[in-house]
Amino acid sequence: MDMATASIAPLDLGKPTPLYIQLQHAIEEAIAGGRLKTEDALPSERDLARQLAISRVTVRKALSNLVDRGVLVQRWGSGTFVAPAMHVDQPLSRLSSFTDDMLARGLQPGARVVSRSHGASSPEESMTLGLSPGEPVSRLQRLRLASGTPMAIEHAVVPAKFLPDPHLVEGSLYAALAARGHVPLRALQRLHAVVLHDDQAELLAVPRGSPALYIERRSFLEGGAAVEFTASYYRGDAYDFVAELSLRLPGT
Repeated sequence: MDMATASIAPLDLGKPTPLYIQLQHAIEEAIAGGRLKTEDALPSERDLARQLAISRVTVRKALSNLVDRGVLVQRWGSGTFVAPAMHVDQPLSRLSSFTDDMLARGLQPGARVVSRSHGASSPEESMTLGLSPGEPVSRLQRLRLASGTPMAIEHAVVPAKFLPDPHLVEGSLYAALAARGHVPLRALQRLHAVVLHDDQAELLAVPRGSPALYIERRSFLEGGAAVEFTASYYRGDAYDFVAELSLRLPGT
């Protein structure tokens, strides 16, 4: 057994969990534990299947899922490798969209839609956005990507008077709002540390129980109307939020 395969925890053939999911988790845990590092090469499908005593179909499915989620990369003629680590410093003093932030860093922004809906606002949404009870809203939940790597889960709620259909958002939410003449000019943010649930960790391609930054943002138009409420989960291993502080001296 080669070193890369030895880094992967053995699979339990007696467990009810499908073997391809067990293999996905084992590879993710090897990466999180530092036993597999960025740019490490994995054995071929044939060798992994032989060494782990499972079928090549099982190996192929596990690797394909991890490639889709940005954990691994496949290079034609070279093999499968642990994807390069992604890390972003995000200033807290500037109001900008995820799309603009990634483009400014030379990364390709992307989004995978998890759900879209349109309907009456809940009591919590009405209160947060300053709406009348039951006033319609558009909702959009997306997985945000940077050059194919999952970075954040976003749950956005926008009053329907500003965004009548969530399908109008093709890339940047702020670009869709600006196209309708509703440009957010200021925002309030609140953030704290959380532990990801299993489904959130799976979307973000990190091990179960990983830390994340939970951020709530309310954005406002020039006249003061709330135009957006977004709750996001950012990967704790990929994001640092930076705030610039200054001391105001007495008499200034």
